[in-house]
Formats: sequence, C-alpha cells, structure tokens
Amino acid sequence: MAKKKKAPSSNTIALNKKARHDYSIEEKFEAGVELQGWEVKSCREGKAQLTDSYVLMKDGQAWLLGARIQPLPSASTHFVTEPDRTRRLLLHKKELAKLKAAVDQKGYALVATALYWKKHLIKCEIALGKGKAQHDKRDTERERDWNRQKQRLMRTDHR
Repeated sequence: MAKKKKAPSSNTIALNKKARHDYSIEEKFEAGVELQGWEVKSCREGKAQLTDSYVLMKDGQAWLLGARIQPLPSASTHFVTEPDRTRRLLLHKKELAKLKAAVDQKGYALVATALYWKKHLIKCEIALGKGKAQHDKRDTERERDWNRQKQRLMRTDHR
C-alpha cells in the first residue's frame, strides 16, 4: 500500500527577511521562475535560499541573481548542477517596462522577497524598494520593539 504524501504546511519555500530590514518596500510583483527539473525537486525539499539575492534588468528581461538552490544528492549524480546560477524571471512586458523605468529613473532597487508555490508552479515575489539608511533601520527596530511592549502591557492589563 502506497503511503500518502503529507500536504505541505505552507506554500512558502524561502523568505528574504533581510530585504525588509535593508529596504523600504514600495510595490510587489509576482514573477514565474524558469527552473530545471532538479531545482524544482530541491524546492519541494525546501533547499532554497534567497538571502542576498536581487533582480537585475538586462536586455528587456528580469534575472534572479544570488538565489541558491542546493541540489539533492540523488540529482547531483545525473546532472551538472550549479546551485548559484542566474535564473530568468517570467513577467509580462508591461510589468517589465514598469520595473525598468522605476529602477532607471527613480533609483529603486529590485529585491527578491519570497519564493513560494502557487498550485504546481514556483513563483518569486519581487519588490521595488528604496535602500534604508542606518538610522531608518534603528527607527524601524525601535518601533517594532515598542509595539511588542504595548502588546505585552495590554495582555497583562486584561488578566
């Protein structure tokens, strides 16, 4: 009797938490990712990382750089695997034009914030962001700590 596969608890494969810390996110886009078969299998096992990844606009296309998909031991014997290769992002022409204009004219940065499943496809959430200065990062952290403290106070008052 065949065992039933467990349903994944979350659709998220990888998050880039550092992007939210380093950039103030303005607008988000959903892009498909052009992957090879072994990369999809590795993503199913949760072997993907988006830390220090970014998106580059080149020749009218978007490319994901710095994302690491670790090959499974079984796949690496059959294929020439390259964990850090540049992967093409699939977007509509209008979205590509909008992103290119924002990066060139307004000085935004394109950052990959998440990798997730949408039905049977792997999608990448990319965001337009402005880089934060060091004092902005401290302000954000201070505000988050204060909100956490307020929540604690509210919980203790109700008891």
